[in-house]
Amino acid sequence: MKTLLLSTLLLIVLIFTSVAQTVAPSSEMKKNQDNPTGTSTEKKTPAFGIAFSGYVKTDIFFDTRQTNGLRDGHFLLFPECPKPDADGNDINAKSAYNILSIQTRLAGTIWGPDAIGAKTSAYIEAEFFGNINPNINSFRLRHAWVKLNWPRTELLVGQWWHPMFVPECAPATVSFNTGAPFVVFSRNPQIKITQHIGKFSIALTMLSQVDFMSDGPEGTNTKYIRNSVIPESDLQFQFFTMNAAKGIEFLCGFGINWQRLLPRLSSTVIITPASDSVKNGIVVHHDAVTATYKTDAYSSAMAYNAYAKLRLKKVTFKMGGEYGGNNNAYTMLGGYVVKSVTDTTRGFVNYSNIRSFAAWAEFHTNAIRWQPGLFIAYGKNLGAGEAVKGPYYARGSNIDYAYRISPRLIFNANKFRLAGELEYTVAAYGTINEKGFVSAPTEVGNLRILLGVYYFF
Repeated sequence: MKTLLLSTLLLIVLIFTSVAQTVAPSSEMKKNQDNPTGTSTEKKTPAFGIAFSGYVKTDIFFDTRQTNGLRDGHFLLFPECPKPDADGNDINAKSAYNILSIQTRLAGTIWGPDAIGAKTSAYIEAEFFGNINPNINSFRLRHAWVKLNWPRTELLVGQWWHPMFVPECAPATVSFNTGAPFVVFSRNPQIKITQHIGKFSIALTMLSQVDFMSDGPEGTNTKYIRNSVIPESDLQFQFFTMNAAKGIEFLCGFGINWQRLLPRLSSTVIITPASDSVKNGIVVHHDAVTATYKTDAYSSAMAYNAYAKLRLKKVTFKMGGEYGGNNNAYTMLGGYVVKSVTDTTRGFVNYSNIRSFAAWAEFHTNAIRWQPGLFIAYGKNLGAGEAVKGPYYARGSNIDYAYRISPRLIFNANKFRLAGELEYTVAAYGTINEKGFVSAPTEVGNLRILLGVYYFF
């Protein structure tokens, strides 16, 4: 049965590949009518098809300290805070290593006939990273979109990078974190429309969440943004110019983002606490008496980003920055916190944002065989700026600042790549005060030694 299933699957793939690479009958007939002798050497593009690509990658890494991250440490964010034992020894001051191939990736670029006056295309990309740590090694969706392109307008519908992550101006680190938590790192279901005006473009995006979720009273969940009814909204402006003869490209842009969450649909207050009483020598338990009330207190936040890239013949420079009132879902420092109780009888609360900003810069050579590079970044927790009560729904709320220095060297030989990187990340842990600021910070560092082995196809 297993052999039959494998044979059937192989046959389907061969048939699909054959169809995808064959010119549509109508196109073939038109070619024969236009050129009955068949002497033309012009290669016809199939009316419909898919081109597969991707890579097999294994990461081998060693950390000098326990780290905060995802998927058994593969996606590194920052070193863990000090955790003293009874003798004052730091439990987290322990090195670790791992070998993982979960970043191995498969993508399909799809093209087809025009529709409603637009060029049509689609894209699918997946890997073995898993959606949550227990599902590590499982196949998960990264990107999936349909695109319509008119002469000056582009419409994208599907899952793609968050608009504050710009693929054309993103860090090219060996580490899968791609600069997080100093760079916006999030993929979102979205509707994005881009208008091109000469060398300028304007993009408006409406977003939801799926893998990269906001935190809240029930843990990380997409319900907080779904229940807010209004999608996250983003507006980006971009300028791009190039001189092909001199091999020069320049790209810059900035944007503004708005996000609203509804952390709770209801609040529950205790009218009478649970208690025990003794009657005739028997313990009788009395459950607490509670009351639940509908609530609609929202948490709203603005975010801003800017970036620039200059590509010369031999070297490329990139830089970027982001400031936000609630950066938690972007895999960055920050989030929000309960500000105060507005109605003690019903347990209603309001919220305040834990603001943060980050800036990064990078350069690398454009050589084909050997490609050295350097990534540097800094992030700062700006607190709430006003008295807050808690609890906190934020990443790194006890981190005052963090920074990273990460040199790398990449070796390419046709489809094979060997990439080495040193990633030194420091987080300054301290005490959270009444306004969400972190005081008396102490720096904790981790050095990751990383070797990536790739084979592209």
